Amino acid sequence: MPEMKEYEPGTPSWVDLGSPDIEASAAFYGGVFGWTFEPAGPVEETGGYGMFTLRALNVAGLGPQMNADQPPYWTMYVSVADIEGTTARAEAHGATIVVPPMEVFTAGKMAVFIDSVGAVVSAWQPNEHIGAQLVNEPGSFTWGELRTGDVVAAIGFYERVFNWVTNPTEMDGTPYTLWNLGDRPVGGLFEDASGPSRWEISFAVADCDAAVAKAQALGGSVVAPAVDSSIGRFAGLADPHGAQFGVIQLAG
Repeated sequence: MPEMKEYEPGTPSWVDLGSPDIEASAAFYGGVFGWTFEPAGPVEETGGYGMFTLRALNVAGLGPQMNADQPPYWTMYVSVADIEGTTARAEAHGATIVVPPMEVFTAGKMAVFIDSVGAVVSAWQPNEHIGAQLVNEPGSFTWGELRTGDVVAAIGFYERVFNWVTNPTEMDGTPYTLWNLGDRPVGGLFEDASGPSRWEISFAVADCDAAVAKAQALGGSVVAPAVDSSIGRFAGLADPHGAQFGVIQLAG
């Protein structure tokens, strides 16, 4: 069901964006997805972090950019039951710990690390904040895909850290790997040596072409023109600050 009450450990549960201009990013994504931005609390306590909501349900986060030396990007969080244990496993299998486990008020605990192939990924141990309350419908997070030139190393890392199992398949004739938690797909893995390893975040939309046009009208740009696939019509976009994301008009 699109509305979520809890996440099985090992499931991607949240995405957020670090932006150099929170007000501008709130306006851009509000225009593209119909989101409302709601500060999480006083700026002196939260640093300006807040929630994007759709129909009063949390769908994503927005906060200040932490590292001005890197372009803004979307980060994916994987729900875990033991963030200290998860972080220890990640480090033992080649991760660089960027943010060690820390309490986020009464919302939960978070950690951020760079995985063994160089992609940033985060872990979230929920308390009051489970993650996204709405997924897999227009205006919400629907898919995370790891693109890397070192598929073997990525498989070894995520199998050991999040208990994911690979399911080799193909996508419209191209080799593709699904990450499964048990028998349930939770993400994708695609061999791509054209750039640094990275997690690419995609949101569901009702009309892919309309979303692309709206993003461009609001100052965004097209990274990958819209194409049709067996899962739906997809396009890659970048917001006005350069953070990349995908939009998918899901088939059926």
